[in-house]
Amino acid sequence: MFQSEFRQGLEYFLRGWHLITRPGLRRFVVMPILINIVLLVAVFWLMLGQIGSFALWAVSFVPGWLDWISYLIYILAIISILIIFFFIFNLLAGFIAAPFNGILAEKVERLLTGESSEENLGAMDLIKDTPRMLRREWQKFVYSFPKFLGLFVLSFVPGIGQTVIPPLFFLYGAWMAAIQYCDYPFDNHKISFMRMRYQLAEKRSLNLTFGGLVSVCTFIPFVNFIIIPVAVCGATALWVDHYRPMADPDFNANSGSNGNGNGNGVVANRTSSQVSTERRSGDLSQ
Repeated sequence: MFQSEFRQGLEYFLRGWHLITRPGLRRFVVMPILINIVLLVAVFWLMLGQIGSFALWAVSFVPGWLDWISYLIYILAIISILIIFFFIFNLLAGFIAAPFNGILAEKVERLLTGESSEENLGAMDLIKDTPRMLRREWQKFVYSFPKFLGLFVLSFVPGIGQTVIPPLFFLYGAWMAAIQYCDYPFDNHKISFMRMRYQLAEKRSLNLTFGGLVSVCTFIPFVNFIIIPVAVCGATALWVDHYRPMADPDFNANSGSNGNGNGNGVVANRTSSQVSTERRSGDLSQ
């Protein structure tokens, strides 16, 4: 089970990279990338101005007889501010880019399921949905901040901070990345935040693998510029294959009426990758 979910998490992460290149999605990818670039540059510039001062401040609390561990404290301080950078970046990116990510998730879902995309979202639709999306981002913040704060405080405990906390921080980041990006298709379907968390936890290895890969890319220069739309696309494909049938009992029936079934009431269960392959084959045959 674990190996299967690990492999699936990797597949959805790679599929996100493929989806952002699809012609019908490119224009919806541009805005999240621009927001990502501006935020990364701004937060990184602020971090560079403070990282040295913060490290020296942390070392100043070390008594003279412990000078020999000052370099460890210095390294820990740098790691801590990098973690803060990661948290602040994700928080700001979530609030600012939420409306655009929600639209991207909707477009990806329509593409993968073969639903009609003739209805275009206008500026008024975006404005109307923004308050709901921002409330959802606040729920994510309330859920994540106490955990982040507890791990951050424990990171200064000698021994524990250098051994146990780093892997726990990685797991925390992976889980929050899965929640952050899988939440967009869930929210588009008005599924509550609590229900979404419980459903993600049922496939924890799958979502931790996907979220872990996204978290790692956040720290890779230039790759982190485009990781947000990649994560939204991959998470939406994951939603279509694993969670949409549970959220919409009529999904398979509707798929059958659209030509995805066998016409006899027996539904052909197909994943988003199969639908996409068939759509591409149809495009080539025209």
